[in-house]
Formats: sequence, C-alpha cells, structure tokens
Amino acid sequence: MTDFERFTLDNGLRVIVHRDTSTPIVAMNILYNVGSRDEQPSRTGFAHLFEHLMFGGSVNISRYDEPLEKVGGENNAFTNNDFTNYYLTVPGNNLETAFWLESDRMLNLAFSTKSFDVQRNVVVEEFRQNYLNQPYGDAWLLLRPLAYKVHPYSWATIGIDPSHIEEASMAEVRDFYQQYYNPCNAIMVIAGNVETSGIRELSEKWFGAIPEGNPNLRNLPAEPEQTEARSQSVYRDVPFDAIYKAWHMCSRTDTRFYATDLISDILSAGQSARLNQRLVKEQRLFSDISAFVSGDIEAGLFVITGKLMKGVPMHEAESALQQEIDLICRQEVEETELQKVKNRIEAMIEFSEMRVLEKAMNLAYYELLGDAAQANQLAGRYALVSTADIMAESNRIFRPENCSTLFYYSKNGTDRDQQQLN
Repeated sequence: MTDFERFTLDNGLRVIVHRDTSTPIVAMNILYNVGSRDEQPSRTGFAHLFEHLMFGGSVNISRYDEPLEKVGGENNAFTNNDFTNYYLTVPGNNLETAFWLESDRMLNLAFSTKSFDVQRNVVVEEFRQNYLNQPYGDAWLLLRPLAYKVHPYSWATIGIDPSHIEEASMAEVRDFYQQYYNPCNAIMVIAGNVETSGIRELSEKWFGAIPEGNPNLRNLPAEPEQTEARSQSVYRDVPFDAIYKAWHMCSRTDTRFYATDLISDILSAGQSARLNQRLVKEQRLFSDISAFVSGDIEAGLFVITGKLMKGVPMHEAESALQQEIDLICRQEVEETELQKVKNRIEAMIEFSEMRVLEKAMNLAYYELLGDAAQANQLAGRYALVSTADIMAESNRIFRPENCSTLFYYSKNGTDRDQQQLN
C-alpha cells in the first residue's frame, strides 16, 4: 500500500506526496501529459525531441546535470505515445536543488541555437542507429502503420521519418513547448522522507509563479474496427526470419485490460509459459517468442513476436502459433495456470512498492489515468479475473480479421515462402 496526500497549485500543477521514512533518498517525478499521439503527421518525433531538449539548459541554468550531480543526484527521462516522464533522485537534504532545476525548465527553456542543433542531431542519429541500421529495428515502424490507419498510434515515439526533426524550425519547437510543457499539463510526485507541509511550501516557492498555460484537451480520431486481416512481407539483412502479429485490444482504462494482460503472461511469461514451452522447447520452431500488451492509454495492441529457427518455413511457424492462439480461445485455462500468472504479477507489484522512485512513477501514471489511488488497487483487479474472462477476452481479441501480421524475412534465409514475393 502506497499512502499519499495531494494538492493542486493555483496554476493547475497537481502535486502528490508519498512519505517513506525508510530511505534517505527522495524521488521527484514530473509527468507531462504529452506524447507522440499529440504530434502532427508531418512533424513527428517532437515529444521525443523534447525529452532531450529539456536537459539542454533553461533560462537561469545553463547545464541541467551539473548542479544535480554536485549534490549527489541522478536523473533521466522517457517518452512514449501517451506522455513524457522526467525523474530524479537526490539526498533528502538537497531536495530544494531538484525543485530549482525542474521549475526553471518548466518556466522557460533556453532554446539556444547550439542546444537545438546538438539535440536534433542526437535524435536523428538515434533514429538511424536504433531503427534504420539496427537488425529488426524498423519492425515497429512497419507494424504500427499496418495496424493503425487513422489514430496517431500509427507512428512510433521516434517518429515516422528523421526528416521531420531535421527540417523542424525553432518556431515550431517553441510552439510545441509552450503548448504542452506547463503546470496545468503536469503531475509532480515527491516520494521519500518528507512532510506534505514542506513540499507544499517548496512547490509554491518554485512553481507557484509559473503561468498556468493551456491544458491538453485531446480530440483524436478513433481507430475504426479492423474488418479484414492485414499482412506485409519485407526482406532485411538480418540473421533469422521473424514474425510480428498485432491484434487490437481495449484501452488501458478498460476493466478488460487486466484479463488481456494475464493472457499475455499465460502465453509467454517465463520459460514454462505456453509459447516458450511448446514452440521453442518442444517443437523447436522459434529461437525465442514473446507476447505482450502495448499498454497504451487508448485502445492498444496485443503483440506476439518471434524469431524463427534457421530453416523453419514461415508458414509452418505461423501455423503452429495459430494453433496455440486457437487453443486459448476454445479451451478454458486451468485455474492453477491462471493463479500462477496472478501470483507472478502480485509479486511484481509488491516488489515495485519497495523502491521509492518506482512508487513516485506509479503514482504519477495512475493520476494521469484518473486517480493515483488506482496504484493500490492493481493486485485486487488482477485477482478478480476468472478463467471464463480469459476465454471471453481471447475470443474477442484473436479474431482473424483483427490481426495485422508482419513477415520479416532474412535476405539470406532458406525459407522458400519468400519466393512468392519475387
């Protein structure tokens, strides 16, 4: 159980305080309600670009990292489709340094030409290195637009093409910052050996005078129901063939999410899970295979990916995978199998509550979903899922017309399926 208190400043900044007396370290997590889904199709990758720009210096602080490192702090950030998250840890007696640093870059970034050019080059190089030149790196760049035709989840956080960042102007970047990086669009969590009264005082001192800004009121297009199976085949310079399958699933806030997440664990969580046991160990069709949910706040994807053993025909591997999908749809799982994956998730939840930074992240995330108290309800929600729920949700998701498949062939592979493409 993660106890917390919360308050909201006049400018809209939501602040959550969790007291943990077991550690001298304090975590600060600031979540901005902006992700890649908020970008324009002609200018993607901006949310990720700002993950980098926010470390490039602000009005009164030329280098973000130096003051934090001097007081023994560490920091990092990540971006996804739904939000951008900045976090740091610092010894409790140096907490005000964190308030000073974070408030200054929320107030106004420096936006120097030098910083902009440096970070833009870093992001473009990351795109090329991790997505264009990395084996299997472009799989999600291909799978997302195959599955999504209308919704902005159709592009990855890195963006559609590096040219969108290369050609971005300073004015466009400033506009993006002013629109989304403001108090009413942020959630701040402080976790550690702190008192709410002290955090309120520091919050008012360092954040209270920052202008409110405009809240991010989204009006995104809903993805139409997929009515026919989709597929795409590509050749790449990779050592083994691979297959990527994606089915549309419910949103993160839907009560059906918990059954869907458990389905992914039944299929591939651990070496004894169904896909690993049958397709990797017994039939030796795949060298590795995994099932997971994208976890997107809006309607997301249930994904299965696997790399084939050398010489295994693609159609044979796909057929065996489909048999496992059919099985979970037509035959109710055993209660013991379901309880096993529930126990695994419960252990993960309990373990996450031991780390002050993870507690801060969780509280911010669930506050974004609607209420930070949901962080304390997870185990109970998974526990309510029945074997009948698993079967019903499997049949709802794993419809043939709901599936998008990416066949990822090795240029030098022996699979004769690829001859059909010539």
